[in-house]
Amino acid sequence: MKERLQKLISSAGLCSRRKTEQLIKEGKVIVNKKPSRLGDKADPEKDLIVVEGKPLIIERKRYFIFYKPKGYTTTLEDPYERKIITNLIRTKERVYPVGRLDKDSEGLLLLTNDGNFANRIMHPKYEIEKTYYVKVNKPIKKEHIKEIERGLIIECIKTKQAMIHKISLKEFELTIHEGRNRIIRKMLEKLGYAVERLVRIAIGKLSLGSLQPKQYRELTKKQISLIFKK
Repeated sequence: MKERLQKLISSAGLCSRRKTEQLIKEGKVIVNKKPSRLGDKADPEKDLIVVEGKPLIIERKRYFIFYKPKGYTTTLEDPYERKIITNLIRTKERVYPVGRLDKDSEGLLLLTNDGNFANRIMHPKYEIEKTYYVKVNKPIKKEHIKEIERGLIIECIKTKQAMIHKISLKEFELTIHEGRNRIIRKMLEKLGYAVERLVRIAIGKLSLGSLQPKQYRELTKKQISLIFKK
């Protein structure tokens, strides 16, 4: 299938679309031995694409579900050499996390090298649900559950409507559409609670299942479809 050269080259992680456009203008992108022009398309499975003298290699798309343990960051590199998730994952392709989980949280994290897939999950317009197991330091009040479900003002922005399924006095499952950093902790802190444990257990209809901390597996097409299933 043919795609614009800018998209193909940037998706391969070689450089940004803007840089790709510059290389095309400079005659440094060759397709089937002919200099390309802006707007040209190519099929990486049929066409020979050469960028600055080197053949373009398109990695096959990979999709992983990973149980991020508490204490690890979702950054790919860390100058301070703290615990990072890439120390736990071994793949031929360079994959990166879709979204994030803060260091003190654990649970389901998706990793991929497919930029379109990652954008579809993170972009607010797709409203992908994320479900968390939450344990707080004291019994949560009914009125506070209702406030969370209606939405709270956090940093001058109202959170979207949420859904809570209570498990015990201090435990519940929380389903949200929010992607803001540490938003669950901030909501609960505003209401006077401290989070003792926070585990993301599902994205869409895809759940952790039997995965244990530090474990990961590649997703099937059927499992990927569960993420977007309403």
